[in-house]
Amino acid sequence: MSASEEILDVVDEHDRVIGQAPRGEVYARGLIHRCVFIRVRDAEGRIFVHRRTAEKLVFPSLHDMFVGGVVGAGESYDEAALREAEEELGVSGLPRPEPLFTFLYDSGGVAGKWWSAVYEVRCELPVDPQVEEVAWHGFLTDDELGARLGTWEWVPDGLAAYERLRAHEARTGRRAGP
Repeated sequence: MSASEEILDVVDEHDRVIGQAPRGEVYARGLIHRCVFIRVRDAEGRIFVHRRTAEKLVFPSLHDMFVGGVVGAGESYDEAALREAEEELGVSGLPRPEPLFTFLYDSGGVAGKWWSAVYEVRCELPVDPQVEEVAWHGFLTDDELGARLGTWEWVPDGLAAYERLRAHEARTGRRAGP
């Protein structure tokens, strides 16, 4: 099955399931769906950063500071977060990602809106990212990531999640996650 044929839950403005549709139709019609964003830190606390492949349906070839993706039909956010993190990193046996917050993201006509659940997980395993998803990857310190925010082209939804995560950390007075 191609990515555009994957069945997703369609949700309303309050994140209640109101139907199901193939991903391609969800994007084309701008229907609200669900996604997960997982910030991955290694044993030294560095953040996994990658550039998406040119074949991605949304935001191809852009950099991202999260792994993640769409939540499948009938799947919970928590299930999707663990599945997506393990798939994209090419590992198994990750601890369950820690849920931090959700927000509704509007892509400005690119692919509709999506409820976005933000997580964090520590990965101390050697990563072997999916070649279908990840064209390049590395682990960057918070300062290294910050220095690249204005120079690399980033996925807009990841940037929105990152800005909200930084605000969340400022409000709580601590860095999120493990």
